[in-house]
Amino acid sequence: MHPWLTYTVFGVVAALASIALFFFTLTRGALLVRGALGRLQQEAAHVYPIYSNMRLIRLVDYQPIIAGILLFQYSRLVSIITHSLKRTDLTGQQVLITSCAFGNVMPRVVKAAVQAGASKVLVADIIQNELDHAKSKLLDYTGKITYQKDDAIAMNQADASVSANVMFFLLHELPHHLKIEALAEAMRVLTPGGKLYLAEFHRPRPWLLRALSWTYFKVFEPYGLALWSTHDPVNLLHEMPGVSCERHVVFFGNFQVIVATKAA
Repeated sequence: MHPWLTYTVFGVVAALASIALFFFTLTRGALLVRGALGRLQQEAAHVYPIYSNMRLIRLVDYQPIIAGILLFQYSRLVSIITHSLKRTDLTGQQVLITSCAFGNVMPRVVKAAVQAGASKVLVADIIQNELDHAKSKLLDYTGKITYQKDDAIAMNQADASVSANVMFFLLHELPHHLKIEALAEAMRVLTPGGKLYLAEFHRPRPWLLRALSWTYFKVFEPYGLALWSTHDPVNLLHEMPGVSCERHVVFFGNFQVIVATKAA
């Protein structure tokens, strides 16, 4: 093997290992440290540093990086949500985004909601830095958006106060009992006939992709595998009275968008 090829292979492996270590340190690694220190019972203990430290938020939140993490299915997943929002009459109504998300999902959702006639979009997150960062992406919609520090499992919103609620890749990061509480809150704040748009990971069909996904969750996202079985969002939502669901899966079943409708 030529020396330049050896150096290239070594460089690529070293770069990938460094990236993996970086993300592990700021995700699963942070949870392990908090657990060792007895801090997992605190309100935002499940929130990774990558979502709370402003420098880290700005470092990671680049569209190509976020698209790559979702195997370049990001735009397709967002489009399922925005196309449905555009087909909904939201004239004079409110739309909620539960928890900020990286990438361009928030500007696209806000644009779709405004085009559908929404009078206000409420952005809620437990981390103030996430809200501050979101503002920098949504300057074109100043006056249409309200930002509020809020907890997805105990929202300050009134019952039946929003006609659409978007939750983009939040559920897999929550401890299992909080997944159920977050879904219950998401449905509580919806008006009769309102819709929850939930984008998440899903159990892939091909065995190789399933094995890779299983490994990813075991290493980086310890709360995610439950979405494949005990905490399948569709099953949890169907247990709630008057909720009907549609599930859209993409990329060999690796990702899903669930549209849950509250009975009118």
